[in-house]
Amino acid sequence: MYTATWNGKVIAKSDMTVEIEGNQYFPLDSVTAGCLTDSELQTSCAWKGTASYFNLNVDGATSKDSAWTYKTPKDAAASIAGHVAFYRMVKVSQG
Repeated sequence: MYTATWNGKVIAKSDMTVEIEGNQYFPLDSVTAGCLTDSELQTSCAWKGTASYFNLNVDGATSKDSAWTYKTPKDAAASIAGHVAFYRMVKVSQG
């Protein structure tokens, strides 16, 4: 079981994460409702595809562009479709 915590609150918890390049990708439905809002930012990865970003919002605090997802990943990264990962300010722990 992996847990993602930011600003003192658990924002995601799942035993169905996928690890790629040192990042735990959480199923989107394991993320606490309301803590992710769409961002305008998009980036591109040669083997995963286009990443769309989210802002984190917890108890009035916001962290811009702090989570990302690959809505339609390339075939090599198909396992992370429907998943989200977090930047390092989010503590991800196992246990």
